[in-house]
Amino acid sequence: MTSQPDIAASSIAVPDPPGAQPVDRSGWEIIAVLGVSLGISAINSLINYADIQTRGGFRHAVATLNPSESQRAWVDLAYQLTGILSGVMPAVLALLLLARSPGGPGFGVGFDRARLRLESLQGLGFAALIGIPGLGLIALARHLGINAELNASGIADVWYRYPVLVLQAIQNGVLEEFVMIAFLLTRLRQRNWGVWPAILLSAVIRGSYHTYQGLGGFFGNLIMGGIFGWWFTRTRRIWPLVIAHSVIDIVSFVGYAALHGRVSWI
Repeated sequence: MTSQPDIAASSIAVPDPPGAQPVDRSGWEIIAVLGVSLGISAINSLINYADIQTRGGFRHAVATLNPSESQRAWVDLAYQLTGILSGVMPAVLALLLLARSPGGPGFGVGFDRARLRLESLQGLGFAALIGIPGLGLIALARHLGINAELNASGIADVWYRYPVLVLQAIQNGVLEEFVMIAFLLTRLRQRNWGVWPAILLSAVIRGSYHTYQGLGGFFGNLIMGGIFGWWFTRTRRIWPLVIAHSVIDIVSFVGYAALHGRVSWI
């Protein structure tokens, strides 16, 4: 097995090839991408957290993921699909910006099919490594009254329920990993941030846009962001992380929809 370089000495920055656009080192590019995506989500989530805390806390709070948007099926489906498309677009923007200063195949972040079979297995391993303890952490936080009760599927029991939940899960994986890991860590390192400060900032933002769930959501996603950031900094491969995140959410969303009301503890 080829040994990995020491993380403290590794660097994301690479020389730009001839004709590449210079990297924006002012930070406004980062602010703009976060401002149209997960940065605003983090601010809204923190406001929601403060609101719930000042109204009695999370012991009786319920957080509904993937809610229905209309009682009319075709309208709800149209809104759901539009929302999924809207969620993917910041990831597309991040890739286009990374393409201005490519660092190798796959936009310099491993967005290619060169190792797809191996990376699919790695993604499944990450899903098990993070997903199973994550469920335990959320259950503990709920028991302590510091996390909301999670309703992972607010979509009515109609024919498109499960396909939409799967697409929502994949959208989450694509959006969060391309923006928070591939784009943000690349740009921070290109602006001479240290490895661990960059990983920490990314992980804190990830945790922050999950605070609407409570402290369990924050710390669970903080840990996930730290592990994912460490992996990406060492490998520059994004696919295992996208696959892992998507699988975790698919199991959570579809499992909840299928078992809620049939299993007493769900």
